[in-house]
Amino acid sequence: MKIKACLFDLDGVIVDTAKYHFLAWKELAADLGFEFTEEHNERLKGVSRMASLDILLGIGGIAATKEEKEKMAESKNERYVSLIKKMNPDEILPGVLDFLNEIKDAGIKTAIGSASKNAPLIIDRLQLGRYFDAIIDGNNVSHAKPHPEVFLKGAEALNAGASECVVFEDAVAGIKAAVNGKMKCIGIGDSKVLREADMVIPGFGKFNLEKLLLL
Repeated sequence: MKIKACLFDLDGVIVDTAKYHFLAWKELAADLGFEFTEEHNERLKGVSRMASLDILLGIGGIAATKEEKEKMAESKNERYVSLIKKMNPDEILPGVLDFLNEIKDAGIKTAIGSASKNAPLIIDRLQLGRYFDAIIDGNNVSHAKPHPEVFLKGAEALNAGASECVVFEDAVAGIKAAVNGKMKCIGIGDSKVLREADMVIPGFGKFNLEKLLLL
């Protein structure tokens, strides 16, 4: 395939912010009177904040009004933001910068496609702004993954067709979003979990442009 653009999820692909999300959700659950485990947290990967809150409340068996949910979501986000404000470039995952430099040198456009409304803050803290031609995040979309909106908007921002895009994702919902958008997808993680991806890699440590072009 001719690759014109690469679209990257942020959490779990470029940087591991999952630990910060987990801590913030865990604190909220504790305030609500129940335990939120790492196993529970797996269900939130690639899911929007409000959808994640619904899952968490379901785990705790808690009913809440729309107004109460909005306050809970804001509380969780405040906890999360206080944690990510302390992030630094050392937290970029291994091999990411080398790969970004290589594909940029090859003329391939790049974009972030993340459900997180905090993506711009994280990109700023990691000093990654110059590596991406567009950032599409939770502030720009109305449909959460597995809806393909975030990636379709990323492709549009880069003036690329779906067939010219490769998505990098670590979550099942994100893989499905790429598939629904008729884009090739490389999963980051476990091939047994990310079965719908066209290729699965453990990370960017041994991944390069040559392997990308094998798609």
